[in-house]
Amino acid sequence: MLFAAAGSFALLAGAFAFQMLGYAPCEICIWQRWPHGVAVAAGVLALIAGPAMLLGLVGVLSALSTAGIGAYHTGIERGLWAGPSSCTGSRDNLAGLSGNDLLSLDVPGNIVMCDEVVWSFAGLSMASWNAILSLGLACIWIRAIRAT
Repeated sequence: MLFAAAGSFALLAGAFAFQMLGYAPCEICIWQRWPHGVAVAAGVLALIAGPAMLLGLVGVLSALSTAGIGAYHTGIERGLWAGPSSCTGSRDNLAGLSGNDLLSLDVPGNIVMCDEVVWSFAGLSMASWNAILSLGLACIWIRAIRAT
């Protein structure tokens, strides 16, 4: 369980490292981080209280959740399906904004689009790598459950 939680911690650390290098996350990228945080918390609890079936299930579900979000994000990036209107489509499309939205000073000027790949390795985006690696972490969590 600690090994799987450490994997989620490493993926989170990598995401924050990319962010510090100037690769701002999109809305769905942020969604993918939350389940990793839950998996890390499950690992910390397993370290404190000892491995338990419930903590293992939390870890598996967290890893599968972020893998699913990563796969969903990959589909958006590849144009397989539409993503949320808040971060996909044309940046120049003002038709969906209200008058208050257009006049608001609180709106960020550089919205990161969820349907644009900003970094890739071996033809796969960060979202794709998150999905693949998180499925691997889910397998590690399952193996840890069987060992308890």
